[in-house]
Amino acid sequence: MLAVALATLAVGGILTWTLMPDSGRGAGGSSADGGGSSNGTATTTVVIGVDAPLTGGLAVFGSGIKNSADLAARTANRRKYVPGVTFEVKALDDQGQPQVGQQNATALVADRRVLGVVGPLNSAVAQSMLPVFASAGLVDVSPANTNPVLTLGSDWQKGVKARPYPAYYRTTATDALQGPFAARYLVKVAKKTKFFVIDDRKTYGAGLAGEFTNEVAALGGTVVGSEHVDPGDHDFGTLAARVRASGAEAVYYGGEYPDAAPLSQQLKEGGATVPLVGGDGIFDTEYTRLNGRAEGDLATSVGAPTTELSGGNAFLADYKAAGYTEDAGQYGAYAYDAAWAVIEAVRAATASHGGTLPSNARAEVASAMAGVSFDGTTGPVSFDGYGDTKNRQLTVYTVQGGAWHSVKTDSY
Repeated sequence: MLAVALATLAVGGILTWTLMPDSGRGAGGSSADGGGSSNGTATTTVVIGVDAPLTGGLAVFGSGIKNSADLAARTANRRKYVPGVTFEVKALDDQGQPQVGQQNATALVADRRVLGVVGPLNSAVAQSMLPVFASAGLVDVSPANTNPVLTLGSDWQKGVKARPYPAYYRTTATDALQGPFAARYLVKVAKKTKFFVIDDRKTYGAGLAGEFTNEVAALGGTVVGSEHVDPGDHDFGTLAARVRASGAEAVYYGGEYPDAAPLSQQLKEGGATVPLVGGDGIFDTEYTRLNGRAEGDLATSVGAPTTELSGGNAFLADYKAAGYTEDAGQYGAYAYDAAWAVIEAVRAATASHGGTLPSNARAEVASAMAGVSFDGTTGPVSFDGYGDTKNRQLTVYTVQGGAWHSVKTDSY
């Protein structure tokens, strides 16, 4: 079982989880290198920060990110992948809130042992954290952020791309692909042409809905109505009546499952018996658990099902053997590769300085990250000039028999 040293800090509502490598077992049940001191050789501790929602409605996503990053660190330690370096993971709970995420970013920057960060889950949280990381030159690799603005800048839709955060990367595709991907599937494959578009006003949801709307127009479809809703406000009776009256053949929702589930249920109870379609924010088992009328609903997700990834089954086997109690979730494999990218960058920075970490380790790791390339759990991992992954896969899922099933996967 995983040995977990738990420290809870009641400061600003932040929970700090420090996961130490198990001294007896590593990933896959093999003997782990707990720090390299058994042979009398001193090692340097490098901390990989993790920021994710570890409590609240999105904790099912965050726990998988945290555990998967920890698995990468444990695997690197077991394999002695970076000679003279022992990796630890320091995970902070952002509760899905930008303000908390910003506090976490400040805390991670203040810990000089932190040479890279994995996370966050939410694009809105990333927007609050990235300026803090940028000021310190600290690398951040997200396994889940999908807002194109984070890598391409605020004018990317006008054809002007400018990378705002040189040390920010992600292992997942973006809404620039995900929203249009959903529109193409619905219009070209499902043969639907009329849509009602709803979003939760947040960065992720609004961006996703905007890209979907633009692609629908380009394909000759029609948005017959649109609305914004407030997260947590689950009285959708009036909205259901509007959707029913609009003649929409599907509802596209930009947001996450805690609000999408009751929205879908109330739409159908109100007579709008059309599928609700969303992005990866609704693609979770909690959506079907919370929504008794989810049958036939659809979701797109960045990447492919873990079992269909090149290293997916091996990753899941290692994850299970490591003893984590929470599921890896849809972002687990991408979090593992995000953490491994940091490990690769640390390895490169160490190798270029005679096998020791340089005094300006953060800057060297940030410089090395641009050239990172390896065969990861999700497939080939490398980044373009904006920090976006070059491995861009997306999948459509539908609810059948109360569970999500993949329908179509494409690469771009």
